[in-house]
Amino acid sequence: MENVELKDKLVSVNRITKVVKGGRRFAFSALVVVGNFAGSIGVGHAKAKQVPDAIKKATQTAKNNLFKIPLREGRTLHHDVLCKDGAGKVLLRSAPSGTGIIAGGPIRAACEVLGIKDIVGKSMGSSNPINVLRACIKGLKSQKSPKHIANTRGKNIAEITKKKQ
Repeated sequence: MENVELKDKLVSVNRITKVVKGGRRFAFSALVVVGNFAGSIGVGHAKAKQVPDAIKKATQTAKNNLFKIPLREGRTLHHDVLCKDGAGKVLLRSAPSGTGIIAGGPIRAACEVLGIKDIVGKSMGSSNPINVLRACIKGLKSQKSPKHIANTRGKNIAEITKKKQ
């Protein structure tokens, strides 16, 4: 994908300790999300001996792994999503205009760089940022737009999006 105005956000930095004969060796891991505020997002996780190097490597990995997420009106999700990945379990709910991003930590970072303006997110289960972010991304990927569902079922979009009585 073209790299037009990509914004990166650092989700977490973790210190890793390896105990060797002479003492301890420290390294750092960084978790970064990259997005264009218009439906594209990428996630990167990398390790290095120094924090800036880890962040740089993670950002590069995230830029290489960009993918598109369909958004309703460019501001929220098409439907509510409950997704689990490993020990991370995430609930993402579409919200009316003006709600804002009501979510914490990794979910908030992912939604901000993705361009979602109205969402309610809840992390249940693991509080590990890597697991929460992986569950969030899996949930975002799993949602289907009405256009996609209509094509699959062989109907038109108006039949799919009818209001319930």
